[in-house]
Amino acid sequence: MLVKVDTAAVQGLQAIPVTTEVYATRGVQFYLVGLPDNAVKESHERIVAAIQNSGYRFPIQSITVNLTPADLKKEGSAYDLPIAIGILATADEISHDRLGKYLMVGELSLDGSLLPIRGALPIAIMARKQGYEGLIVPKGNIREAAVVNNIKVYGASNIQEVIDLLNNKEGAIEPTEIDTRKDFYDRQNHFELDFSDVRGQESVKRAMEVAAAGGHNLIMIGPPGSGKSMIAKRLPTILPPLSLSESLETTQIHSVAGKLNCNTSLIAQRPFRSPHHTISQVALVGGGQNPQPGEISLAHNGVLFLDELPEFSRTVLEVLRQPLEDRVINVSRARYAVTYPASFMFVASMNPCPCGYYGDPTHHCTCTPGRIQQYMSKISGPLLDRIDIHCEIQAVPFAQLSQMQPGEPSAAIRERVIRARNIQTERFRSLPSGRAGVGAVHCNAQMSEKMLHEFAEPDAASLDMLRMAMERLKLSARAYSRILKVARTIADLAGSEKVQSMHIAEAIGYRNLDRGDWAERGV
Repeated sequence: MLVKVDTAAVQGLQAIPVTTEVYATRGVQFYLVGLPDNAVKESHERIVAAIQNSGYRFPIQSITVNLTPADLKKEGSAYDLPIAIGILATADEISHDRLGKYLMVGELSLDGSLLPIRGALPIAIMARKQGYEGLIVPKGNIREAAVVNNIKVYGASNIQEVIDLLNNKEGAIEPTEIDTRKDFYDRQNHFELDFSDVRGQESVKRAMEVAAAGGHNLIMIGPPGSGKSMIAKRLPTILPPLSLSESLETTQIHSVAGKLNCNTSLIAQRPFRSPHHTISQVALVGGGQNPQPGEISLAHNGVLFLDELPEFSRTVLEVLRQPLEDRVINVSRARYAVTYPASFMFVASMNPCPCGYYGDPTHHCTCTPGRIQQYMSKISGPLLDRIDIHCEIQAVPFAQLSQMQPGEPSAAIRERVIRARNIQTERFRSLPSGRAGVGAVHCNAQMSEKMLHEFAEPDAASLDMLRMAMERLKLSARAYSRILKVARTIADLAGSEKVQSMHIAEAIGYRNLDRGDWAERGV
């Protein structure tokens, strides 16, 4: 007897239809074909125990299981459920009439219960496109899968519930419905952190506001204990809220990576990823033997924060250059090629020298000029070229730190950021997709050189100021376009249609690391 059960494989961020073919004939052998990995091959032992512990008899027959398409590598334990259902169907324990209406995935425990799997959201999206009546997933995946509308999603706790559903028994599990929009909007503004906790550091908070308003990359340079990490962690609280489309895309990435917990439907807040400096290239950009999204893709639509930037491997830092420019990462290996989205704000922090106290008026720096220069050279020019704002930060004096009066709350800063982003949305709305060379433009940081001349052209006074700054402060040539982009954002925050000299002046102040004499002076 031949039985077919529909399931899916996840490759990159997309789900691909897979058919589980189970053929039973005389004999006592078990064959599993269709390019399975070790996790799939080991499913036989789990399936036998799950079927028997659920009160059914495992068929004493020669069973051949084929996973098609045969040339697609099958990885993971999500095929346990469709294989087990196919085997029971060959023994006439399950009605064949309803099998074609459902797509199912799930890992089986030895007692017959279903364990969560990765990629339930892209599988649900694919099942809807393929026109299935329903999708059966483990109960632990129900909230993320039920986000997809126009398809019935069933969350099963064990294989017995799946059998009862397929046999159309009375009291079988019902499809789950979630008010996605209400749940999403209720969680958007619930932050544990707030900028009101930050005492002083007004110039740094201003730089963070400008960065958030224009989507600019930012680096903070200052001594240990000055609050660099504390401020960076509060950046998501002032970024514009996620749209539903952005949330769905972000949730899909985290679903494939297995980073969603059982209570999560849609990710409601922008992600904040802060990997340790010992991270490898593969962990950062994604890939591996079984391709998974890396940290830069997990930070998509959010913030990637690298603390103590010079401590990261030089080779690791250099792989950031392409995704920072293109907003996608292409991972090509001998066996596969996948593309992951990587549109994130890059925020970094670093000490000004190895000991951390170069230029600090309260501590003596023990580093020689050569060591300072060597320390700073760990960050390459091309990477620094992609960071728009360089912000110097000093430790807050005790008198200011001990003040009980809180700072400006994140909500107030966020209002100004959203207002500036709305201006940019209207400005770029009429532009054809791809005009910037990297796809649709959403914020000032993504403007091309041609768009700079159109939207951020400085007047005569501003141009003179720029020329003087580049000559006197020894600014590098690469700083020119970055200054104009940041100045355009500052003008948007001020509600100014034109970029004026005051906006240029503030933007010039955010290019400290481009100064030729930076390492020869105090911070």
